[in-house]
Amino acid sequence: MAQGKRRRSHRSSGAAAGLTGPPTASCLHSVDTHPPTRQDSASLWSRRRVLLLNSTYEPLTALPMRRAIVMVVCGKADVVHHDPAGPVIHSATSSIMVPSVIQLRTYVRVPYRARVPMTRAALMHRDRFSCAYCGAKADTVDHVVPRSRGGDHSWENCVACCSTCNHRKGDKLLTELGWVLRRTPLPPTGQHWRLLSTVKELDPAWARYLGEGAA
Repeated sequence: MAQGKRRRSHRSSGAAAGLTGPPTASCLHSVDTHPPTRQDSASLWSRRRVLLLNSTYEPLTALPMRRAIVMVVCGKADVVHHDPAGPVIHSATSSIMVPSVIQLRTYVRVPYRARVPMTRAALMHRDRFSCAYCGAKADTVDHVVPRSRGGDHSWENCVACCSTCNHRKGDKLLTELGWVLRRTPLPPTGQHWRLLSTVKELDPAWARYLGEGAA
């Protein structure tokens, strides 16, 4: 009986010893094993994104909240901006205010890519969520030259559009309706547009780092 207790005690002390290790492993453990327990906090934990900047303040990507916090805790990035009224994550050794924007401490070279991929999110940002035909709030995407009439799915042929105009236009050409575009649809350029192509909702704190299209 006494031997059994000693064996259990030995296993417990061994498990505790397993939590020690290099600083990186320690900080990863403390963040990964202490997620929010309330349902609304858990939802925030999975949905919230944090803007990652290069050391030169060039926007790189939007990280999941947990990964961003791990980078800060492990000393790979610094907090540039946080919401004072935002959530707080408690690790094993400290409390961390969830950041909105973080910056890498070391410069990362970004491979050149000629064309920004077209996504619904990026298209809406390009057209500032306004209908290309009437200026109302856009909630759909329209092909200027309908696909049924040879139009392609490209930056130059797609525009943000309200449901009313989309329904009225149908598969007609603009010349047949007497309509004109409020602006010429063109492909956007710049690294920040790659980020905009992947994010539907932007944190207002990101605007100053993303420039045109994020306002």
